[in-house]
Amino acid sequence: MPESATPTLRLGLPKGSLQEPTLELFERAGFNLVVSSRSYRPTVDDEELELRLLRAQEIGRYVDHGFLDCGITGRDWIAENGAQVEVITDLRYSRATSRPTRWVLVVPEDSEIQSVKDLQGKRIATEAIGLTKAYLEKHGVEAEVEFSWGATEVKVPELVDAIVDITETGSSLRANKLRIVDTLMESYPQLVASPEAAADPWKRQKMETLALLLRAALEARDKVGLKMNLPAAQLQTVLAELPSMRQPTVAHLANPEWVAVETVIDESVVRRIIPQLKAAGAEGIVEYPLNKVVP
Repeated sequence: MPESATPTLRLGLPKGSLQEPTLELFERAGFNLVVSSRSYRPTVDDEELELRLLRAQEIGRYVDHGFLDCGITGRDWIAENGAQVEVITDLRYSRATSRPTRWVLVVPEDSEIQSVKDLQGKRIATEAIGLTKAYLEKHGVEAEVEFSWGATEVKVPELVDAIVDITETGSSLRANKLRIVDTLMESYPQLVASPEAAADPWKRQKMETLALLLRAALEARDKVGLKMNLPAAQLQTVLAELPSMRQPTVAHLANPEWVAVETVIDESVVRRIIPQLKAAGAEGIVEYPLNKVVP
């Protein structure tokens, strides 16, 4: 590589259900991305990043084979593909909530199947063939496992006896009158690297920096900053009730009878605590959004 050339990190981002929350996470981390509907190469305002938009199911395999230096994909798909990758960091977000997604064994509500042992000789449809076969083998059960191309929940009981499907809240399964028998795996997205990229000092540092910014953006999720002016006489009373990541910042004002207080709290707490602060004599209460919080 010529000395003048800018080193780049080839990063795979998940297309599909994780695409929008992943792009939003990068924007909160400080990256401006532009995604064209006709291209799998998003642009980003970081000349050291070379992005690819790919199915989450494929990213682990492409990282393993060295076509990508690193990528963001679910722990489940890494296991499904048997990808040999190094985990740089866990990223605790999912499609709609901050809860992990789950691969679950599912049957109709009125099914006689109550446990994995009842699957002996039965038929199961799933997109996660590898995970399902490993689960059955672990429990000493022999069953027919077939690949499902989608709409897996509509295949029971007419086409198969059970399914292994992914869920976040379980609402879709309940709406289809299905019952969860067991959980095979819980999964969050992970930033993973190929062994070669992880061993490269520059690429390693770039990935660690990226991981730091993404974790900081996740840490700021559902949190806000809060600052106010407060009578000094009420300070200890307020501090005893004020939730905070650390001790709040307290600064003396020109008027010695007043102090300025600033803290970071969960957004859900604000509506409860602002009336209490006002009752304690706080003035100039300001709530502001956060993009990143670095612990």
